Amino acid sequence: QVHLVQSGGGLVQAGGSLRLSCAASGRTFSSYAMGWFRQPPGKEREFVADITWTGVSNNYADSVKGRFTISRDNAKNTLYLQMNSLKPDDTAVYYCATTGVTYQLGGYDIWGQGTQVTVSS
Repeated sequence: QVHLVQSGGGLVQAGGSLRLSCAASGRTFSSYAMGWFRQPPGKEREFVADITWTGVSNNYADSVKGRFTISRDNAKNTLYLQMNSLKPDDTAVYYCATTGVTYQLGGYDIWGQGTQVTVSS
């Protein structure tokens, strides 16, 4: 059974940077796509970025393109989200996610515990 444990996050001023990590255990990490989602206060959960099992390809929401970078280290079974030029609108609970199907993007239904990111103006 896969288990996702997140770390990172916190409070940062607008224009600052943070890095989120998501450590996976319980299965072969390098066979599964991974993603990041976020849920702003009072809003629905939304897609932020995802990455293929090899790490070669990724996708981003328009709102974070050019500012956020998703990456993974398959040797360490860890997913990352580097967030630069943060804005107050980036304030949210961030979740890492994965799928139960190998070699497939999308269909994320396994979630980390969530971590709060707060960007002050």
